[in-house]
This record gives sequence, C-alpha cells and structure tokens, in this order.
Amino acid sequence: MNVTRPVPAHFGIYVIDLPRMLGFYEGVFGLTVTDRGEGRSFKGTLVFTSGAPDQHHQLVFATGRAPGSASTVMQIAFKVPSIQSLRDLSKKALELGATDLRPLNHGNALSVYFKDPEANTVEIYIDTPWHVSQPHGEPLDLAKSDEEILRETEAHCRRDPSFMPMAQWQAGFSQIGSKH
Repeated sequence: MNVTRPVPAHFGIYVIDLPRMLGFYEGVFGLTVTDRGEGRSFKGTLVFTSGAPDQHHQLVFATGRAPGSASTVMQIAFKVPSIQSLRDLSKKALELGATDLRPLNHGNALSVYFKDPEANTVEIYIDTPWHVSQPHGEPLDLAKSDEEILRETEAHCRRDPSFMPMAQWQAGFSQIGSKH
C-alpha cells in the first residue's frame, strides 16, 4: 500500500531583533517577505518569507525571543545548487554578520555551517551522488577546485563500509516508506 506521508515544508523561529534578522536572511538567501502582521491568537509579529514563488512561506520569523536567551535551533538548512554557491554564500553570510564558519564533508552532502546574528546554526549544503551512514564529517576545503573536492569525496565515501550510490539508498528508502 503506497500512502503519501507528510513532508517538512516550512519552519519558524523566534527572534530578538526582527529587522536585523530579516536583513540577514534577505541579504544572504534572497528571501522575499510574502506577508506580515500581528498574530490574533499568537501575541507577536509574524513575518513570512519565501524563496520560491509556489510557496507562500518557507521561513517565518516571530518576535518573542528574550534578549540574551540562548538559541534552541539545532540547525536551519538551505540546499544550494553548487559548490561555488557554498563559497559565495559563505562569504556573503560573513559580510552580513555570520560567525563560526565551519565547512564539513558529510560524504552524502557538502556543507558549510555558521551562526546567524542571533547565534542560530545555519547550514548551506549540496547533495552528492553517494551515501554513507551518518553522522559522518570530514574537513572540507573550499579552496580546492570543484573537481578535486568531488574526486576526494567519492574516494573517501568508497572507503566507508556503508558506501552505496545514492540511487541505491533511495530505492531502499522507497521500499521502507511504502510500508508506512
């Protein structure tokens, strides 16, 4: 029996400084404000943003985070189209106030992590055509050429006992998913 399961579609975070956070995410990721207003049942300001014209909102900012409070966000992830995008967005994020930049090679993805201006962890990543069991993290040197990074990633993945082409992993997931 093939049942369609719910899939994650959007997320929201509480913020301290709404204009600063909007400026950061609009500047780094090109998000567009699609709606904003004061909540009726939710007491605070809500700002809805999206990077896709077919999705009203993908990231919602809500006022109400107390100044000085620690972030409870494990990560906010953005998929990007290329290794060059990882380089370009990392630079832009740093220019707009990001800190703690950390590139990692997960085998199945190439990622760069950083803290946004309110210390939420943000990940930008691209998928690779390979699978290795997670968690898996090796250093990622974005100063190398795209070709060198991909060649090293494939070689590294093939040495892992859990290695398989991503298409094979996806086929297995489809078998498991069809049972739900």
